[in-house]
Amino acid sequence: MASKAEKTRARLPRGFVDRTAADLQAADRMMAIIRDVYDLYGFEPVETPLFEYTDALGKFLPDEDRPNAGVFSLQDDDEQWLSLRYDLTAPLARYVAENFESLPRPYRSYRAGWVFRNEKPGPGRFRQFMQFDADTVGAQSVSADAEICMMAADTLEKLGIAREDFAIRVNNRKVLDGVMEHIGLGAEEHAGRRLTVLRAIDKLDKFGAEGVALLLGKGRLDESGDFTRGAGLNKKAIELVLAFTAAGAGSGEETLKNLRDVVGSSQRGLEGVAELEEMQALFTAAGYQDRVRIDPSVVRGLEYYTGPVFEAVLLFDVVNEDGQKVIFGSVGGGGRYDGLVSRFRSQPVPATGFSIGVSRLMTALKNLGKLDTDEQQGPVVVLVMDRTGEALARYQRMVADLRAAGIRAEFYVGDSGMKAQMKYADRRRAPCVIIQGSLEREAGTVEIKDLVEGARLSQTIEDNETWRKGRPAQVTVAEDKMVAEVRQILAAHSQGQDS
Repeated sequence: MASKAEKTRARLPRGFVDRTAADLQAADRMMAIIRDVYDLYGFEPVETPLFEYTDALGKFLPDEDRPNAGVFSLQDDDEQWLSLRYDLTAPLARYVAENFESLPRPYRSYRAGWVFRNEKPGPGRFRQFMQFDADTVGAQSVSADAEICMMAADTLEKLGIAREDFAIRVNNRKVLDGVMEHIGLGAEEHAGRRLTVLRAIDKLDKFGAEGVALLLGKGRLDESGDFTRGAGLNKKAIELVLAFTAAGAGSGEETLKNLRDVVGSSQRGLEGVAELEEMQALFTAAGYQDRVRIDPSVVRGLEYYTGPVFEAVLLFDVVNEDGQKVIFGSVGGGGRYDGLVSRFRSQPVPATGFSIGVSRLMTALKNLGKLDTDEQQGPVVVLVMDRTGEALARYQRMVADLRAAGIRAEFYVGDSGMKAQMKYADRRRAPCVIIQGSLEREAGTVEIKDLVEGARLSQTIEDNETWRKGRPAQVTVAEDKMVAEVRQILAAHSQGQDS
């Protein structure tokens, strides 16, 4: 006897997640607030495809020193290589270059979408995730960078995050270049060592100044016995780099003075400090100096950006996987990337932008109690007591009347009985159900059962007989009064949630 064919096992690919209705609804509410802020600043939406030609994405990823190692790619029937976008910035650069003559300049746009990284997945690290970006293309002035920072601050505040719980931290690639020149690593042949220095500085929050000093020198041996090779700097160079990371310990003016000291006579470094001074003046003039601050410890992405770089950091405490109390950390970042659009055109095209990690920001808002990710209220459910043609027509008309009144409603299309339909309505989180049997139909009435109020009253009535006789939270009304009664029930629920 032939064996039955094996069924395909249902399994989710590693590094990917399914999203429930509650997750999607919460994300939509959060992103609607972000859109409102971006619209207020005069940015307009644009959408690019998930796939781009691989050569259009470039030969690098932000913070990635392996060319094209982290992308998903395929070859089409024309033997052209296509890749899933790894961020939203590279596709924007292609879009602007392709439509350069028809777009206003500066071109201010925002977009939300999925991006993909072909990287090893881990806790909180996925291969598909959503970003929400805003960019200004075609503006050389750092006032464009300053505006992006202020918009990021307004976005976090509009989402309900208190000013003391976040900061927009700003640095400048040119300042770091000046430090590198000061310690003798400015030439192109030292690109590898510069990257090692950057990675060492990025570990400041994790290892402290002492640990970073080891990574800047010969290397660091951790508790497990693993050795990380260092940048090989001498003592004087290490002291200068650490002075750079500590330059932001004082006020904005003190930070800028300290940065002038650490870049020495480097013209590129001094140019970067001057840009930060201009941005600081704009923050102060607009009243943002308490939310946007100059911070030399921001180094993530500096190999990718060409000027100002910024990071949105949440400052409240959370407990990590090891049970340690740490600050929540970054939920977004960005900076100036003047070279990206210019890859497609002979003329220079300045650009600056900011990207929000949607899932991470949702987690932060949930921790703060600012975003409800529980399942939302479901539709009013019209139960099916009889399946005659006349009865089904009446039920369908009830649903149509509710929808015409702007009330979310559904007609039960299954084949189960009354008890199973009530369980279905509970699982759908229906606020109430509409019931009409043959007797009610003859009388021209409906019964409306308030499931929310019924659940509340069930906690106070212990006797089943009393419950059945009392029929709590259930009312009989004329069929033409159904919509008005449902409205009253929903309004009462809304008031109860607000109180």
